[in-house]
Amino acid sequence: MDRFKEIDAFVQVMDHGSLAAAALAEGVTPVMMGRRLDALEQRLGTQLVIRTTRRLTLTDQGASYLDECRQLLARWDEAERAVSSQHQRASGHLIVSAPAAFGRLHVAPHASAFLAANPAVQISFNLTDRVVDLVREGYDLGLRIGGQIDPNFVAIKLATNQRVVCGTPSYFQLRGKPQTLDDLRQHNCLAFNLQGGQQRGWYFQKDGKAVTVKVEGNLDCNDGELLHRWVSEGLGLGWRSTWEIQKQLQRGELVTVLDDFALPAYDILAVYLQQKHLPAKVRFFIEHLKKIYAKPGYWLQD
Repeated sequence: MDRFKEIDAFVQVMDHGSLAAAALAEGVTPVMMGRRLDALEQRLGTQLVIRTTRRLTLTDQGASYLDECRQLLARWDEAERAVSSQHQRASGHLIVSAPAAFGRLHVAPHASAFLAANPAVQISFNLTDRVVDLVREGYDLGLRIGGQIDPNFVAIKLATNQRVVCGTPSYFQLRGKPQTLDDLRQHNCLAFNLQGGQQRGWYFQKDGKAVTVKVEGNLDCNDGELLHRWVSEGLGLGWRSTWEIQKQLQRGELVTVLDDFALPAYDILAVYLQQKHLPAKVRFFIEHLKKIYAKPGYWLQD
């Protein structure tokens, strides 16, 4: 148990950024947290953290060991949840953030079935294409479509997704199909504007490296559904998620281009703050969505 406390203290200190903050969360004194960290370093025979009065800095060994410790604690929690989950009951107020269009189509519609199975839960949704600060704004859970995830957060893959460049057959008959990333300069690219929380660039991979291509068009906005509509009307090219256009691709209403340069994955993720005990309301809702998204043909349904 002492070894577990030492490892847990190490993770808590790095996640909270200081001995004092970690101690407050754990309900012990900063001195006690420091002693646990000292004991861990002494037992391992290596320095994990460089401590000054202003900040904590991981050593190379500490950074590697921190990842292993997080995985170990996650497996520990998972084992305990597997044993006790049948006796747990979801309750309380669940506050969820999701991208606007995705939330309307693929999150909020599944709330009623979840509430029927978990009547002690209340859900609030905030559907926005702005990337919200989950902690500062008080969210229990965020749904994200790819992107970078803060190391202090856990990201659970809900479904496979890609970002692809697409347009209608009529658009390509008129303007031709781009063959290289440079060809995008000759096309009307419909993109999020700055107010939508994104720079006006689309992301690809070329020669094994990530690249950003600045695009231009005669229409832009901060709403994904509107961009999707414009692309479907043949007004220009879009950089859209496959969850959004899968049905149209299968029917031939939209066609993808530049697939050789597409990012390998831009998955649909459930994101929440790393924490010692994940509330049942969060865990159960994630599992609820995963089961729905895994149903054969789900993404092709009207």
